[in-house]
Amino acid sequence: MNAPDPQPGALAPAAKGRGWRRLRQFLANPSGAIGLAIVLCHVLIALIGPLIVPYDFAVQDVDAVLQPPSAAHWFGTDLLGRDVLTRTLLGGRQAMLICTIATAIAMLWGGILGIFLALVGGWIDNIVMRCADALMSMPWILFVMIFVAALGTGTAALMPILGVSYGLSVVYLARSAAMDFVTKDFVLAAQARGERRTTIALRELLPNVRDSLAVQAAMQWSWMILGVSSLSYLGFGVPPPAPDWGLMIADARGVMATAPWTVVFPIAALSSLIIGANLAVDTAAKTLGVDRNDAKAGR
Repeated sequence: MNAPDPQPGALAPAAKGRGWRRLRQFLANPSGAIGLAIVLCHVLIALIGPLIVPYDFAVQDVDAVLQPPSAAHWFGTDLLGRDVLTRTLLGGRQAMLICTIATAIAMLWGGILGIFLALVGGWIDNIVMRCADALMSMPWILFVMIFVAALGTGTAALMPILGVSYGLSVVYLARSAAMDFVTKDFVLAAQARGERRTTIALRELLPNVRDSLAVQAAMQWSWMILGVSSLSYLGFGVPPPAPDWGLMIADARGVMATAPWTVVFPIAALSSLIIGANLAVDTAAKTLGVDRNDAKAGR
């Protein structure tokens, strides 16, 4: 229940203190600290990658095709003679950018719509949720490929496509979380005072579902990383010759047995990022007191 009209500066120290306590509790958990360190390491590499890579990711060397790891090429070279270390270090750069913006899109429209449906209810809620049920019944890859066929591939197209696709599950979560509060006294009192629905949603409901949405956002981000790599593997994601882990794995399918280094390193990079993100999300959910299973109401 919301506190009755605290002074503007009274809540800030308490909220700040609570935030620091949660952060210390999060970092005190080895899984959370390790997971966060892995994710931050990947983010740092994505930011400074172009400054530290030894070669140009697009340069092809026909005299160095499928060379095993050596002093010149620590991770070896691929089918076109490109340096695998360079492409691995840069492989998550576009995927993380796409997923960060797409997650923001999904949380924005999905969170607003879910809270609004919980507050409004009635026939509007029923119609929208039945439409959402129909869309969610479609296989994820088919749903995304319909949008890809309409909008094309590339970074600019993938952001809204993933934002719309993954936002459906956010609608379910936001609506479910907000439904627990729409009958509370503080919401009923706000309605009795004649406050607008927008004000009630932002001031009364959003603060109470914020933690659940934060955990959901982190989960969505990790799912999207895998989703982008899967689309790239199928040829519908990041277009070549851009370095991307999914593209690297797809290009090396025919030489896995004879040149395993072409797939081992991008798979290891992708796996480490997803594992790190999931470790951090699990710990964050425990720290915030959110049941992560409740957030799996979608893809």
